Amino acid sequence: MNDAFGIIVIGDEILNGRRRDRHFEALGGMLRERGFGVAWLRILPDDPDYLAAELGRTMAEGRPVFCCGGIGATPDDHTRACAARAARVDLQMHPEAVAEIEGRFGKDAYPHRIRMAELPRGSEIIPNPYNRIPGFSINHHYFMPGFPDMAHPMAAWVLDERYAAGGSYERQRSVLVRGVPESALMELMQTLTQKFPDAKLFSLPRLGEEFQIEIGFRGVGSLRAPFEALTRGLTKLNVRYDLHDG
Repeated sequence: MNDAFGIIVIGDEILNGRRRDRHFEALGGMLRERGFGVAWLRILPDDPDYLAAELGRTMAEGRPVFCCGGIGATPDDHTRACAARAARVDLQMHPEAVAEIEGRFGKDAYPHRIRMAELPRGSEIIPNPYNRIPGFSINHHYFMPGFPDMAHPMAAWVLDERYAAGGSYERQRSVLVRGVPESALMELMQTLTQKFPDAKLFSLPRLGEEFQIEIGFRGVGSLRAPFEALTRGLTKLNVRYDLHDG
């Protein structure tokens, strides 16, 4: 298994500045939490020839890729057809996708919405808990809508179902502590370091209007136990903190 994913965001609206990308930060966070890395990010235009060529190149890498955008039913949604071109297969009605779309819209699925069930031959669907219009996967590429509220739960499903074992990249979990000097936390940090020698504890002061410390653990294995011990220790000391995803 490749431990670093690619991320593709499709849409002229990102490139022309009318919308801000919200996928990289969220998907990157999901991946890092599970021990995976981000190999690259590409923002691609709604240009069928360019998009098909880029998908052909990324499919040839054999790397898992999250691809967000362009799988709707309007004339500017080219991703389904371009994915089929890149995979060198035809588009065909996917029975499970048809069932989901009909189940959501009934007779109103026709004649337009049902087009979103036209997927590259050999695809598997990705469930969409938001509105039941599924995404799809082919050649280790996971195609999801451009809307973050839909795409991010779908990406989490992919990771939990297809990559549950996790990756070997170093994970990190941390909190932001406010208004407390490092010296006040030294005893707690020493105790945690001794108790969890396989996890790397770190403490990073942040200067600004309010003094903060990012404190947490890095490591390849699970960080649940040391991180919970850290938050329990801070709570016992009556230290204010916020969870930090960076």
